[in-house]
Amino acid sequence: MSIKVKDLSKHYEGQKAVNGISFEAVPGRILGFLGPNGAGKSTTMRMLTGYLKPTSGSVEMYGLDLLTQSLELKRIIGYLPENTPLYTEMYVREFLLFVAETYGLKQPKSKVDLAIEQVGLQTEQHKKIHMLSKGYKQRVGLAQAIIHDPKVLILDEPTSGLDPNQLAEIRELIRKLGRDKTVILSTHIMQEAEALCDDLVIINKGTIVANASMADLKIQHGGASLEEIFRKLTSE
Repeated sequence: MSIKVKDLSKHYEGQKAVNGISFEAVPGRILGFLGPNGAGKSTTMRMLTGYLKPTSGSVEMYGLDLLTQSLELKRIIGYLPENTPLYTEMYVREFLLFVAETYGLKQPKSKVDLAIEQVGLQTEQHKKIHMLSKGYKQRVGLAQAIIHDPKVLILDEPTSGLDPNQLAEIRELIRKLGRDKTVILSTHIMQEAEALCDDLVIINKGTIVANASMADLKIQHGGASLEEIFRKLTSE
């Protein structure tokens, strides 16, 4: 397993935002991390990426421990937060070159070229970011997340607010990236999970209520749709 999460918790003044969750993720399979709003999805994503310190528990990625080797671990993670932080007055290519140089990458211009090609930004690379559609801004966010060729890709609501055409394009891009990386994708949109995910973790009120492959979860629930399973597990 490339990612092992064990008994991970985050408490705020007695409130258990995430309460002792454990799961694993493997390369080449996209793990969907699902839950209703307020279930603890984004809190978990921020802990996995090292932006938020857990109250307790452990996270290991490719043999690196989150608490004791956080800097090394961050080098192998690509992160797309729910609200992608972009310098919107910068040009696309200028911004990605800035990101590449921040990582201290060798041959940063070639790394930018590759990222632009991977996410399909060739026609937009000389525009300022604020001029882009939401779909293309998401591509810029994905480009900055993969520019250092991370082993792990963590995507928090990557298709939120996209129109159907943009949605299809970003889905295909995530599928391609998931072939040789370990991808954890957080969403509350069941159609997204159905379209993209091989394995699922469903969280409700900070606790895991399902942890299985998509196929096994449906078998366990008598062939019900994912939406029906989700509603049943998160309404209790």
